[in-house]
Amino acid sequence: MSRIGKKPVDLPGGVSASVSGQTVEVKGPKGTRSFTATDDVTITVEDNAVTITPRGRSKRARQQWGMSRTQVANLVTGVTEGFKKELEIQGVGYRAQMQGNSLKLALGLSHDVIFDVPQGVTVTAPKPTEVIIEGIDEQLVGQVAANIREWRKPEPYKGKGIRYKGEFVFRKEGKKK
Repeated sequence: MSRIGKKPVDLPGGVSASVSGQTVEVKGPKGTRSFTATDDVTITVEDNAVTITPRGRSKRARQQWGMSRTQVANLVTGVTEGFKKELEIQGVGYRAQMQGNSLKLALGLSHDVIFDVPQGVTVTAPKPTEVIIEGIDEQLVGQVAANIREWRKPEPYKGKGIRYKGEFVFRKEGKKK
């Protein structure tokens, strides 16, 4: 039995969910999101909560049960609170600034990196060494943060690069003379 799958997803005030076939659509104050589940689970909306149950006892049905419940819970969280990732930029001369709908990054390369922000995500740079990514789609927010971080991952000798806020970078000692 899936401990996660057994819990119903509660719908807070101002959030509504509708099911058509295997697709769940959740509407809230921040927008609308939908998720299409596999045929291995059954989705029902009752008493202001979304319940997911497996069809059968196969291994795949049990796997999809917990995953589908988590996806629906993420939809509800996204349309009520939204998701947020914060990046820190460390290094001499490393900085970020917004120019219209693109993020301009100076990362010690021979040229500045221009990162075009996709639809559905808001990127802000309140400080030159800080980037905040917000949106209602958790997967998209995380992917945009990973794509930005990919330009200059933190290196272990000086710790320079783009890191998630609160991320620990294991530091190495340089070579001895």
